[in-house]
Amino acid sequence: MTKNQILVILKVIVSGGLIWFLLSSIDIGAAKDRILGADNVMILCAGFVLLLQMGVGGARWWAVMRAIETPLPWFELTKLFWIGGFFSQALPSSVGGDPIRIYMAYKDGLPLSKAINGVMLERVVTIIGLTILVIAVLPWFVPKLNAETQMLTLTVMAMLGAGTIFGVIVLLYLDRLPEALSKFRIVRGMNALAADSRLLFLRLKGAVLASIFGILTHVNISLCVFFLAMSIGVDVTWLDCMVLMPLVILVTTLPISIAGWGVREGAMVTAFALVGVPGEGALVLSLMLGILGIVMMIPGGGFWLIRRKAGEAMSAADAEAAVEQELENTMDASSKNV
Repeated sequence: MTKNQILVILKVIVSGGLIWFLLSSIDIGAAKDRILGADNVMILCAGFVLLLQMGVGGARWWAVMRAIETPLPWFELTKLFWIGGFFSQALPSSVGGDPIRIYMAYKDGLPLSKAINGVMLERVVTIIGLTILVIAVLPWFVPKLNAETQMLTLTVMAMLGAGTIFGVIVLLYLDRLPEALSKFRIVRGMNALAADSRLLFLRLKGAVLASIFGILTHVNISLCVFFLAMSIGVDVTWLDCMVLMPLVILVTTLPISIAGWGVREGAMVTAFALVGVPGEGALVLSLMLGILGIVMMIPGGGFWLIRRKAGEAMSAADAEAAVEQELENTMDASSKNV
């Protein structure tokens, strides 16, 4: 059994265990009633919003690539983003869709370092957008909480804001290590990442444009969750979703489960309890979001099959290995010129 297979099995166990635990702690009858009474029109609205999310994600990545001076067409990046989403959400894998995105962008003509840095910085912009949105809507959300929860929420938000600012500063100065360390591959990669980070964050137009798409990402997913909540009679506002869902998404990025399953459900049950949502409502809401996400990723599988038939695509694991090999070849070549 390979290392990747073991990781997949462990993640399946974590996802299954968490979902089983949550199911055992809720009113199954009430959950069933919510599912059977779901409003299909609201579900369709949520699905439409998730479709728009692919375009927003592609635009976010496009804004980053434009800022670091290696642009690709928006529609091409959107297709690659969709393919990455398909591998991240619809298939059990030890690696996500990012290696696929990196490798395909590289094959589309980008320098490997730019392809890697573009995906990494697109992820950073997503966190920046998350932080900006949550802090912006806090003044309207916090008064709904009790005093103890208010203090906890404000503390978490302060830590999130400080952590985001600190993270960006670190990225900007990654290349300030001693010159002697440049013989190491990881240090040369950090130098390139720092240079691209400055291109993105120290130019106002590029930073603002990328951040806007980062914010729209979370506005969009919050709207999707709001529609799903309305479909099953969960009493929350869009404002509630805009504060709670970015935090849920942040927790879900922990690489300990299959596509966030189980972790997302636990985070949503915990987060939505702050605004009085019963456990079965939050759990059904999360499961519906996950299932709808898989359905909306199916076109990404279609785009991948088209490229595979053309000999331009591979599996996520193979893409990760190919990126590693190409990176090693690139770094070895550059070290000979040092």
